[in-house]
Order: sequence, then C-alpha cells, then structure tokens
Amino acid sequence: MKCPFCGGLDDQVIDTRPNDLSSLIRRRRECGECKKRYTTYERVEETPLMVVKSDSRREPFNAKKLQSGISLACQKRPISMDAVERIVSEVEHELQDYLMEVPSKVIGEKVLKKLWDVDLVAYIRFASVYRQFADIDTFMEELKKLKKEHVRQQRTKLERKPLSA
Repeated sequence: MKCPFCGGLDDQVIDTRPNDLSSLIRRRRECGECKKRYTTYERVEETPLMVVKSDSRREPFNAKKLQSGISLACQKRPISMDAVERIVSEVEHELQDYLMEVPSKVIGEKVLKKLWDVDLVAYIRFASVYRQFADIDTFMEELKKLKKEHVRQQRTKLERKPLSA
C-alpha cells in the first residue's frame, strides 16, 4: 500500500474491522517511513452474474431490469411495489446458486412461479412477453392451461377444508 503522505511503500496494518452491512473491510495503517496513520477500505471484488439469453448473447444480471418487467406485468393490478420488490429480491436470492452464468429461461420461470401465487393476470402478462407467444392460438393454449391448473388448485383447497359442525 502506498502512503498518501510520503509515498512510502512500507506500511503496517494496525487495526482491521469488517463492516457488517456490506462487504467492506476498514483497515487502519501506519507508514513505516513517516509514521503517519491513514485508513483504507477494501471491498471483495465480485464477478457479476451473467445472463445467457435465448440467442446465446450474454449480459450482466440487472435487478432493475427484472423489476421493470415485473412492474409492467403488474400494472393496474392490486399488487404493491413492496410485493414486486419482494419477488425481485427472492429471485435474486435464488440465483446465488449460480456461480457465473444463468440462463434467462431460469429467471423467467422463477418469476412466473412467484407471479402465479400473487396474481394470475400479472402471470399471463409476464408469460406473454417472456414466452413470446407467436399467435393467438398459442396465447389461448396458455390461458387454457392456466384455467385448468387454477381449477385443480381450487378443488384441492376445497377438499382439504375441514367440514364445520
């Protein structure tokens, strides 16, 4: 480490303190030549997670872009921004299992799974962009699958509900 006062390269670390709120490490140093003390901050260099698109292009993962897409699907629906941010946060957390690259398909499926539990209209809106429905027939097929699964889940809930005395 180069001393900011005299430019000397001989220093000694006197105190090290990690910052609990971030990946920052604070080090108190003393120059071996001029004996002045100074503070440095070190940050762990993280390699950004790369998203592999369907056309094999790669781009850095962008949580803001994900939030924007989800917000668009949830527009004019009774879904709070807190819920959108929670979905983004949960998906981001689940992506920590991927070291360097993640297929965009994985991200899309994770979002769809979360939207399914939040709002079916937002789900179908997101799916229509994510899955790039080619025509109205493809869109109708997805709606039919959605309706069938929704009805199945409603029956399951009714079957599990205890009878009142």
